[in-house]
Amino acid sequence: VSLFMDPLPEAMAVVEQLGAARVELYTEAYARAAAQGRAEDVMPSFVQTAEAAQRHGIEVNAGHDLNLQNLPLFLARVPGVREVSIGHAFMADALELGYRGATQAYLHAIASTVRSSS
Repeated sequence: VSLFMDPLPEAMAVVEQLGAARVELYTEAYARAAAQGRAEDVMPSFVQTAEAAQRHGIEVNAGHDLNLQNLPLFLARVPGVREVSIGHAFMADALELGYRGATQAYLHAIASTVRSSS
């Protein structure tokens, strides 16, 4: 079971009690802030929530409005993200880049994040 949640570190204890294996962090606030050049303003809540989730044995996913521009910073800063939901942005990029090009662009964005954080 995965719960779609706002980034609230204190809620992770409740998630553990409910028995959910994962949370998907609702990233609209991050995406909006990133588009305005204020990603760092909201980043602490996502980092703290991911850390709290992991302390409680809960895996972390993320999703909503993530795209090629804001995904690398999010993955570089938020620890332990296992999956991201990028369907809408991916489809928009695929219209310009084609499926293969969009897939390669997202894989490159993810791989460069993994390399830079290792």
